[in-house]
Amino acid sequence: MLKREKLLWALFAGILAVLYLLSSTDLIIKEKKTEIYTVSVIISDTSDECYGSFKKGVEQAAAEYNVDIRFITLYEKGDSAQQMEFLRREIDDGTGAVILEPADPAECRRLLDSFTPGSPVIVTGSLIHSDRAAACVSVDASLAGRRLGEAVSRDGAPGRFVAVFTENLDYGSVRELYDGFLSALDGQNGEICLYETSKGEHMEEAVRSLSSKGERAAVVALDPSSTREAAKLLEEEPFYRESVAALYGTGATPALLNSLDQGVIRGLLTSNAFDNGYLCVEQAVGAIRRQSIEAVILLDSYFIEKDDLRDRQYEKMLYPMS
Repeated sequence: MLKREKLLWALFAGILAVLYLLSSTDLIIKEKKTEIYTVSVIISDTSDECYGSFKKGVEQAAAEYNVDIRFITLYEKGDSAQQMEFLRREIDDGTGAVILEPADPAECRRLLDSFTPGSPVIVTGSLIHSDRAAACVSVDASLAGRRLGEAVSRDGAPGRFVAVFTENLDYGSVRELYDGFLSALDGQNGEICLYETSKGEHMEEAVRSLSSKGERAAVVALDPSSTREAAKLLEEEPFYRESVAALYGTGATPALLNSLDQGVIRGLLTSNAFDNGYLCVEQAVGAIRRQSIEAVILLDSYFIEKDDLRDRQYEKMLYPMS
């Protein structure tokens, strides 16, 4: 009887030991470790104020693919040299992949072609054709510009003065956007004047000068910052509304959508920034895993007006929930 009790106690002790090993160690059952990827996102601005929907897409994909995101802004907007320094730094520090929104697409392409990045680079915001970029996720800026020009044309702007504002024509894909815009108005009457507000031309002075043209002008802003500044002028100074027939802009920040809803902005050119951010991270993870990914993903562009804010087709795009 004593011998049988000892055997039972030994059996119980063995069972407890096995249960402990199962619950506390991986000596018997190897637990599959979740791999965490590091992805650096380098934008071309000093603030992420205009990147709300893009960041939500990035965060959604990061949660699904176990990605640790480093979101990096510049000290000076559009500083291509500094951006390239950040790109090299992140690669040297061992980031898994870099998502890059080039401040200067031509300079970005030149740099990528001059060295072999140690980590995959996903380009967004501009269509850059380089063998050193793992993928490119972007809107066709030329096509988007034509859509903006067609919208202005439908409202009868050609035939009167059109004032086009941008911080810098060489910033990002603005030049392609402008060229597309001009192509939509080609052959139509009316004077088109470009103002680059970051090169000494103050928007307030430029808008004030429109009154000297003798008729109300159509104002077109080719970047979210210029759109915001133009809308602010029209909201705060009724005097300027006498010179401006309609304001057309780009972007879809909450402030811009509010100005559109209030009728300050006639229409906005935008795209699905949430999908952009999500697809960039998805492509980055695929490149890190050495999977087959799409070299170029083209996103569609949309010209939205006040009534579109309540359209179910656009609601999810304009007000994404991560």
